[in-house]
Amino acid sequence: MQATSLPHDSDELRWQAVQRRDPAADGHFFYAVLSTGVYCRPSCASRPARRDNLRFFVSPETAEQAGYRPCKRCHPRDASAQTRQRLKVAELCRVMEQTEQVPTLQQLADLAGLSPHYLHRLFKRTLGITPKAYANALRQRRLAANLDRQHTVTQAACAAGFSSGSRLHASAQAMLGMTPSAYRSGGNNQQIRYALAPCSLGLVLAAFSSRGACAILLGDDAETLQADLGRRFPKARCLHAAEELNALMLQIVELVENPSVTLDIPLDIRGTAFQQRVWQTLRQIPPGHTASYAEIAAGMDQPKAVRAVAGACAANPLALAVPCHRVLRSDGSLSGYRWGLERKQTLLQREAAHNNRQE
Repeated sequence: MQATSLPHDSDELRWQAVQRRDPAADGHFFYAVLSTGVYCRPSCASRPARRDNLRFFVSPETAEQAGYRPCKRCHPRDASAQTRQRLKVAELCRVMEQTEQVPTLQQLADLAGLSPHYLHRLFKRTLGITPKAYANALRQRRLAANLDRQHTVTQAACAAGFSSGSRLHASAQAMLGMTPSAYRSGGNNQQIRYALAPCSLGLVLAAFSSRGACAILLGDDAETLQADLGRRFPKARCLHAAEELNALMLQIVELVENPSVTLDIPLDIRGTAFQQRVWQTLRQIPPGHTASYAEIAAGMDQPKAVRAVAGACAANPLALAVPCHRVLRSDGSLSGYRWGLERKQTLLQREAAHNNRQE
């Protein structure tokens, strides 16, 4: 993954973006020059000053509060082309969220004044998922809510944006991990297999549905982890299957110990459309790198959604596979981690040490 596609989470990465005059960094941060009192966007064509003469800011407002004035060459207060594109995608997301029937790709393209092909590429480049995947996540969220409220599955399907109950059943397994009737009964007929294994962080519990890993939990004792799994799947049949899952558990334990390992296991990730966008962003942060909650929110074109981003991180059921430990406060402090700050610090230190050895 190229660093330019991620939030610029350190001054070194920001400095590299300024040297490249990287337009992909526009909107993520601004730099000011001490000697001139001017601040610019990263792609500014002006010759950049020396590294020790620069200061970085997250917004034009913070730069101006520090006493700097906007550059007359790059006009940092004006939206860049990439910023305008991100805003356009964000507006289409709002349209999709506010309409009963999720618009088709052609309808979205007509609203944006773009070709369907270009909109598809722009949407995926901005959010990391396609318009269809985003629409499916919206339907999943609506369906989960409506299955609890409506009298029949067909009514829930129509309220969630499906044209018929048969269309719902055709895709329900992929969206819910079980049939609609099973979901309404709290996963009563679903089978979850799990196993526990010791690791350097204590114990790890991994649980698997028919689609893939649906929970990876860290803790100190088996009873607490099993109780946590039971709360997540209150009516499913949770079966201890240590021998059957031995090979998978070895992969997960290796991921704990070695940050360079790629987890070659399918994931059964269930969440709201917003949560899935956050988790997708987290999975793009490589080992040894971090991002702040504010940077994640800004990268999603929802700068005011910092608390919602933090909530999505806290709701993450897949420790390590969805690396919420790589998200920090804006001041660089560790903030919360549902599996303990000590574990979070250990993981970050281990990943940083691994990167240093690679260099």
